[in-house]
Amino acid sequence: MPDERFLVTGAFGCIGAWTVKRLVDEGVSVTTYDLPGEPRRLRLIMDDARLARVRFLDGDITDAAAFERAVTEHGITHVVHLAALQVPFVRADPIVGAMVNVVGTAIVLETARRHAAQVRGLTYASSIGVYGPADSYPPGPLAHDALPAPPTLYGVTKQANEGYARIFWQDHGVASVGLRPFFVYGPGRDQGVSATPTKAMAAAAVGRPYRISFGGTAVYQHADDVADVFVRAARTMPAGAPVFNLGGTTAPMAEVVAAIEATAPEMAGQITFAPEPMPVPEAVDGEPLERLIGPIAWRPLADGVEETVAHFRRAAAAGTLDVERAVG
Repeated sequence: MPDERFLVTGAFGCIGAWTVKRLVDEGVSVTTYDLPGEPRRLRLIMDDARLARVRFLDGDITDAAAFERAVTEHGITHVVHLAALQVPFVRADPIVGAMVNVVGTAIVLETARRHAAQVRGLTYASSIGVYGPADSYPPGPLAHDALPAPPTLYGVTKQANEGYARIFWQDHGVASVGLRPFFVYGPGRDQGVSATPTKAMAAAAVGRPYRISFGGTAVYQHADDVADVFVRAARTMPAGAPVFNLGGTTAPMAEVVAAIEATAPEMAGQITFAPEPMPVPEAVDGEPLERLIGPIAWRPLADGVEETVAHFRRAAAAGTLDVERAVG
């Protein structure tokens, strides 16, 4: 769409990289806003010709003036806000975690308020981490209106962001859509406590044994599908500041391992997992989001795992996969 100009914060992360790729493949103008660094996840999934169509901006999400300049000087019409520190980093430095995750989101919302005539779409990443463990809720898929009970500081920051968005709508009419991804996997997913299933896929692709750090049943979503949802939600923009859980494939960890072994049968018995589940619900109700943006074609887990392992194999053969980072 020629009149769209997207800005993606946290574009060097996994979901951010896939969001940029989706927009570039659509022919949409896209600007990244992230700390200086090598866009290695983007290079893992995009060729040089596609990367050449991206405008890269160095920027700190806690710098309000710099972010506002990025939006105004480049005529940004849609913001996909993904910049955040994940669970281990917020735990290690709670002050910096709050600055990046909460203050950074407040800056995005305030910029959207100040330039409401220009910015017409805003989505931001909340997280399944706003919820507590499965035994905190009734059996079955987690209801859309279930009460948050974050067990980590990271989850608390994400819950705070949802509150900020709600009050920005209440007080200033700033519309936004918050999305709560569950366990995202796929090329580029190499950081965070739920990244180890993807690391196992990378390990299988290069013939290394691997032990996944958790077990249990959870919802799995390919990063490309999640990126698609963020872009579609930014274009839909209902009135208000709703927040939605994301659907996907609900599966026990044994099924994830079986999918890896089906794609890499030579690794049978070499991909294992710890039995302890993560402190999250086992399933969620993703229908409310689909009522907003339309049907979501979440790829089946077996297909997503096969595609991910195949991608890692190609990247390893081409010398574009940092194996130690992808697996370590």
